[in-house]
Amino acid sequence: MTELLRIATFLAPNMLPVYAFIAGYLGRYVGYRTELVVGTRFDQFAAGEIEVGFICGLPYVQLMRLTPSPVALLAAPVLTPERYGDRPVYFSDVIVRRGSEARAFADLRGRSWAYNDPDSHLGSNLTRFLLARMGETRGFFRNVIEAGFHQQSIQMEAAGEVDAAAIDSHVLAIELSDHPTLSESITVIDTFGPSTIQPVVAANHLPDEVKGRLRAALYAIGNDPAARADLTRGFVDRFVPVADADYDDIRRMLVAAEEANFLRLH
Repeated sequence: MTELLRIATFLAPNMLPVYAFIAGYLGRYVGYRTELVVGTRFDQFAAGEIEVGFICGLPYVQLMRLTPSPVALLAAPVLTPERYGDRPVYFSDVIVRRGSEARAFADLRGRSWAYNDPDSHLGSNLTRFLLARMGETRGFFRNVIEAGFHQQSIQMEAAGEVDAAAIDSHVLAIELSDHPTLSESITVIDTFGPSTIQPVVAANHLPDEVKGRLRAALYAIGNDPAARADLTRGFVDRFVPVADADYDDIRRMLVAAEEANFLRLH
């Protein structure tokens, strides 16, 4: 075991400062040097290229289908706003440009749609589930654009380049905090969820003792007054234990889309 913990984020870039702080905190707590990188492939866990990751719930449940699974749960964040009910959950906020005639998701038939990427629960998995439940597995949207990140979807919406998008409520809150004038350009017309929030995972090649220390560090950070300002910037209150079964909501949506043979939005 190297004394370097390679920590990867697969999530929105606007949380990068908070992830960098957490990565440093973990290293100091467990006594390792840490390096924060942007993850590029989920097989990096099995390949021994990264030890810890901030990942979406959809790739987590897909990784858990492998035998053996290359990852283990460490913890998940609880967000500070009241809408999250002091639980490790988040929402999909459907946004349109202000002035749009659309008032709900069902009004978006025949319109253009942006989503972040196919490995996203809220951007892809939840959207496919909603459409499958409506019996709309083909041709509901006029066209679908893969934006790359939720932030890019928001920017495309604000610029009038697409008609609507499903956005991670956590990402949207940070963007509106960082760029208050965005609220003049976009508005939320529908909300879906809650879904179990994105977990922090460890590569299973890490010794159990190290995984235990990482869990302890994540549980401790929310009670550390020195960490409060950095966590608050990302609307994070604390990290709590989560179990594999907590992600069954995401599993059910994935299976429903698979049974409908609705594997991609476009």
